[in-house]
Formats: sequence, C-alpha cells, structure tokens
Amino acid sequence: MKLFKYLFAISMLFISCKEAKVNPSENKLVAKTLDSIDLSSGTLKRIDSFPSKYVRARNVDIWLPSDYVETKKYAVLYMHDGQMLFDGKTTWNKQEWKVDEIVGSLLKEQKIRDCIVVAIWNHSDIRHTDYYPQKPFDLLPQKFKDSIFETGNKQFGTDFKGLNSDNYLKFIVEELKPYIDANFSVYKNPENTFISGSSMGGLISMYALCEYPEVFGGAACLSTHWIGFSPQENSPVPESFFTYLKENLPSPARHKIYFDYGTKTLDEFYLPYQHRVEEVLKLKGYDESNSRNLKFESHDHSENSWNQRFQIPVQFLLNKN
Repeated sequence: MKLFKYLFAISMLFISCKEAKVNPSENKLVAKTLDSIDLSSGTLKRIDSFPSKYVRARNVDIWLPSDYVETKKYAVLYMHDGQMLFDGKTTWNKQEWKVDEIVGSLLKEQKIRDCIVVAIWNHSDIRHTDYYPQKPFDLLPQKFKDSIFETGNKQFGTDFKGLNSDNYLKFIVEELKPYIDANFSVYKNPENTFISGSSMGGLISMYALCEYPEVFGGAACLSTHWIGFSPQENSPVPESFFTYLKENLPSPARHKIYFDYGTKTLDEFYLPYQHRVEEVLKLKGYDESNSRNLKFESHDHSENSWNQRFQIPVQFLLNKN
C-alpha cells in the first residue's frame, strides 16, 4: 500500500511538472538574438510563435538598448504591430516606426529613463478582431452590430467577424508580461509599464490602460481610430468610445494618456471628434501634466508620419521624474 501511494505521488509530481512547462512566464521560451534586422542601436531578440491559451501564437521582439545590463532595472514599453517598428526593409510597405533610432537617441541624450521595448506582432487577418475594444462595442445598438457582422466591414486587409480584444489583453497581462518580468531586468510596477500603438493599435492601447490600470501606468495612442470601421455617416461608434472612457478612464493621479492625430488620408476622419477627447480628459480630471491631445498638420495615416512624432509620446510617458 505504501509503495502504491509513493508511486502515485511520483506520477502526480511528474504530471504537474509536465503541465508547468506550458506556462510561458517560466524560462522555457528562448529569445534569440537577431542579426538580420538592421538597427541603428541596441539589440533585438525574438521569440518565435509565443504560445498562448488566449490568442493565436505570434512573434514577439524585445529591443534592448546598447548598454543593457542585468545589474540595472528598466521600464518597459509594450507596442502593437511589432513587425512594423524597426526595419523598413522587412515591412509590407517598406516603412517603419524607427523605434530603435528614436528611443536609442532619447536614451543617449538622457531625456528618458532606462527602458526596453516589447514589440508584439499582429496577424493581419485578425488584427481588427484582436484590437477592437470589446466593451465599447457592447455599447453599440444591436442593429448596428448585426450589420457590421453581416458585411464583415472589410478594411486594413482584414474581415471583422468577431472580437477577441479581451483575450488579447489577457495574453499581454497574464502570459507575456510575466515572461518579460521573469527573463529581463525590468521594473514590474505600473509606474514603469506602458503601452502604445497607432490606429486600431491606439484603440487597444487606450483599452489596456482602462481595463488594467493596476498594470499600465500610461498609454500612447497615435492616430486613434475613433471611427472603428470604414468611414460612414451618422456612425454611433465614436460616441461609444467616449461613453466608455467617461466611465473607465483611470485616475489621473497615477496615470498618463497621450492622443494625437494628423490631418490627411484616414486621419482626416478623426478631426470632428477631437473636441470630445478634450471634454472627456477634462471631465476625468486630466491636465497638461498627465495628458496630451495633439494635432499634427499634414501628417497622414502611416509609419512615415508616426516616426516623425513618436519621440513626443515616448518622452511624455518615460520622462525622468
């Protein structure tokens, strides 16, 4: 009988250890250094097909500054559309955010605190599904929601057939962040954890700050896609976001949020809603010390415009206190 109990205990221990191996927060995934990406500064490491129980596996790149050392702690900037950030020779439109140039230069000039950048790749066919915030969508009239699902509202090369944004944020918060915290020398508190993106990436960054204010201390939302879908008259979508923000934007005492917009191509459709952004920020107690809503004349909806101004939100979020 004792032998049976002993063997049973050993088998259960083996099973539990085997199950633990699927936890990506542990040291089971290897971030390999990339030599094929053209960087102006720093080092890029990649985890191929980061596993998740919430979303489709995807690549994750981690940019480390040139002087990265384990004996120092770093803030973390999480960014969406990760394949578009570093090297225009590898992107679909031959444009890039120039994150390594911009962040590297700001660090060299000591204008921001020490930081690393975690670049989360998208899947183009489900990008809209991953990035469209669930709770604001729930506020829309049922008839409008039905019409969206019926048409698929194809844009950005993706069909809108459902929402998975809550799970996408769970992937970041429950799986990716624990891995970064365990494997890199970083601060884990919200005061040093930020998130950023553009267009739909702006919406999901805003949503992340609102849903997880205990995780993220700030968000940068460039060219935020307030219209949600393709431009259409009398759409209830923009107001659904502002209604959600009025209820969920976290306290300005410990959080920062950055919005901006251009005036050309898709960005011109955001212009009518910028006064609503100002109204919500003011209502929630935000001011110039913890929020921005900036207009960039003649900037369009592209990486070539975002890389002209990305240094502004980076300094805003990561300024040295």
